[in-house]
Amino acid sequence: MNQYLQHYIGGEWVDSTGTETKIVLNPANEEPVSEVVLGTDADVDKAVAAAKAAFPAFAETSKEERLALLGRIQEAYAKRIPDVARAISQEMGCPISTASTAQSGAGMAHIGSTMEALKGFEFSQSTGANKVLYEAAGVVALITPWNWPMNQIVAKVAPALAAGNCVILKPSEQTPGSAHIFAEILDAAGVPAGVFNLVQGDGPGVGTALAKHPGIDMISFTGSTRAGIQVAKNAADTVKRVHQELGGKSPFIVLPGTPLDLALPAGAGGMLLNSGQSCIAPTRFLIHKDQYEEAIEKLSAIFSGKAVDDPAKEGDHIGPVVNAGQYEKIQGLIQQGIDEGARVATGGPGRPAGKDKGYYVQPTVLRDVTNDMTPAREEIFGPVLVVIAYDDVDQAVEIANDTPYGLGAYIAGDPATASKVARRIRAGSVFVNSGGLDFNSPFGGYKQSGNGREFGKFGLEEFMEKKALIGQVPEDAPPAEMI
Repeated sequence: MNQYLQHYIGGEWVDSTGTETKIVLNPANEEPVSEVVLGTDADVDKAVAAAKAAFPAFAETSKEERLALLGRIQEAYAKRIPDVARAISQEMGCPISTASTAQSGAGMAHIGSTMEALKGFEFSQSTGANKVLYEAAGVVALITPWNWPMNQIVAKVAPALAAGNCVILKPSEQTPGSAHIFAEILDAAGVPAGVFNLVQGDGPGVGTALAKHPGIDMISFTGSTRAGIQVAKNAADTVKRVHQELGGKSPFIVLPGTPLDLALPAGAGGMLLNSGQSCIAPTRFLIHKDQYEEAIEKLSAIFSGKAVDDPAKEGDHIGPVVNAGQYEKIQGLIQQGIDEGARVATGGPGRPAGKDKGYYVQPTVLRDVTNDMTPAREEIFGPVLVVIAYDDVDQAVEIANDTPYGLGAYIAGDPATASKVARRIRAGSVFVNSGGLDFNSPFGGYKQSGNGREFGKFGLEEFMEKKALIGQVPEDAPPAEMI
């Protein structure tokens, strides 16, 4: 069993002031795979002190120095991809083939996109006779989830460092291994002591301490809407900036007359990826009533044909969901949908055939769903698709927007029509005809899916303060990071 019983604070691996630990079970076999220490308020105090001490010097580093640092991180990260992938696969159940590519690769991609954004970023911009200086926010706390560990960690750490901040990372206690390895990567890359700190722990402990801490200037959180609300409440008394990427219930609108053989496979693949445990997964398929039965038949074939197997095996299958609590939640939502009048087109409650151990969920398609049913309203976070019929495009847009969430949306069909529909959707990202994530485009949500944006130059700006410099300013005055 892997043990992660220390934090990384001030450039050193240090023991926690607490002794409580958590055992992480491998979701494929329900056997212990990792033990992680649960940090304390005192550990957070130490990390904040280390970050505050390091901030003045690091905030004054030049763009070139930060680019060189990111380059060293990128080089060190590439060497550890197999280790990162193995940890992700064992702790949250992602098949090793996906963990070695999409999961681990997201970290490399974010470092690269951040470097490109930093190269072109102007820390001093003119407003006519005056100037605006972009300066580091300060000491930043980063709280990340378990479902895409490296994607979320690096999407925050890379731009935060590029902007000149010092950071404290609290990863999910469900996936401590990949975060521990990431800290080793940054140490190997020569990140100055105190600039990056890792405090392992859970939300009620370390997460709450970070959100409330008066020494932290900004908090960036990715997770559930419920947890995000609590983070914001805890941060309110110190009036720190709160940036959040929260839940989603993304619609997939198939426009009338669209060839289903072209539209459905990509959407279904996006839904099944990572066993449905993606905040931006297209979980509600909206199909015109004239194509509904055909769509159900094709979607049932795709979902029933998707293998569910051991994440340690290479292959094009999905693995288990992350833990027992998530498994039970998914089972309850499937049953609730049935009780409310939905019908199972394929899959349904219980484990797949041949799986009597592990948190495996049958790929499930629920048909005859209306948008007021619980599975259409709540974020399921599993391989469960709801399929809703609509009468016309106006109704499809109405259904798509009838959700407290607004993280993503998908449209398949005629590009000209899709472009018009996209402008009517209240979501932070709209993907048209199988368009995928772009790490240079802004990522974030409307409504209860959060606030602020990540990725590329947009994520870089989120970790900065804007200072107006008004009056007689020489034209050749150096930018803030060069002073």
